[in-house]
Amino acid sequence: MPAAAAGQGARGGGGRATRAQRRGWGLRPQPLRWFCRPAGPAKRRRPPAPPAERTGTALHPRLGCAMLFSVRLAGCTHAERHKLKRGRYNMKGLLVMNTFGQSEGFLALQHTLLGAAARKDIQLDLYTNSQLLFDVTTNTPLRPLAAYDFCLFWDKDTVLGKQLEYRGLRLFNPVEGIAAADNKLLTHMALCRAGLPQPATVQAPLTFAGLGYTRLDFLEQAEAYLGYPMVIKECRGSFGWQVYLAQDREAAIQILVEHAPSPMLLQAHVGGPEGEDVRIYVVGGRVIGAIRRYNPHDFRANVASGGIAEAYAPTPGETQLAIQAAAALGLDFAGVDLLPGQNGPLICEVNSNAQFHGLAAKTGVDVAGAIFSHIQQVIGRHTV
Repeated sequence: MPAAAAGQGARGGGGRATRAQRRGWGLRPQPLRWFCRPAGPAKRRRPPAPPAERTGTALHPRLGCAMLFSVRLAGCTHAERHKLKRGRYNMKGLLVMNTFGQSEGFLALQHTLLGAAARKDIQLDLYTNSQLLFDVTTNTPLRPLAAYDFCLFWDKDTVLGKQLEYRGLRLFNPVEGIAAADNKLLTHMALCRAGLPQPATVQAPLTFAGLGYTRLDFLEQAEAYLGYPMVIKECRGSFGWQVYLAQDREAAIQILVEHAPSPMLLQAHVGGPEGEDVRIYVVGGRVIGAIRRYNPHDFRANVASGGIAEAYAPTPGETQLAIQAAAALGLDFAGVDLLPGQNGPLICEVNSNAQFHGLAAKTGVDVAGAIFSHIQQVIGRHTV
């Protein structure tokens, strides 16, 4: 058929153009474009995020600025994020961490805790202690604070912890336990009241800023009782960074003078020149995992000081001792460090906010999951 005839046939034989041809679309049918964008009101905007999600923040690891809106979702899978946005969690908790401790390890810890909470059907809002300011005369927060079922207090700001407890919030761990674990002298005093074995320990007398130790005659009593080498510790410290070894009196004087007026303790040295201990993690009155730490280059076994960790199966005696140590300080969960003594293990330290990534990596234990399971049991709400 000639092209003209084909065109006439397409027009219906009588020369009338089809509707599509009149619109200039040619012979091929085209989509009805006016259906793609219907007339009417403008597209509805997404509603703003809930206040709890907007105000929960963390510091950006490189920029140092606050990260908003996504903190509660940081450690969640896609399904958990969907559940969180739909409000299908059966508990609501507050996670408190320190503003000024935002190291890479602490950011990884935040991620782990937020993800573990979501997997346990717990909505967990993250706040740093600088975001939770109170008028202490009225116990009124300077910013509105939502109602929570519990608080996972992963900080040592005990004044803030007290403010939250005064508002009726159950803290894990309780403030009294955190305070006792944070001060090594108070730790040893609590262990003494419970009758638990520990290295011989003597408190260094308190001095003041600007004065330091102007007299050191007290050192004669301590060295006669403890001998050398002598361990000298600042009462507050982490990762073994504030722990020193004095081989003689001259070294002890140098350490005391250099670190005054920080409160300190003097302790008998247990073991040899190589660091060795056992870290046992206790949650809810039971041991969930343990590692043995060994350092051939330092008397401190801490991994942060170069120690090497490996999975460890604690003996029944060590297990019982760790459980008793956590209970003596009133802690829901704790990392208990044991030293190998001549007559059995000795409790070296009890950590209320112990890092657990190394233990989890070596043992495969879900420490964060165990903590939230304990919280659910205490609060009385379980995942179905």
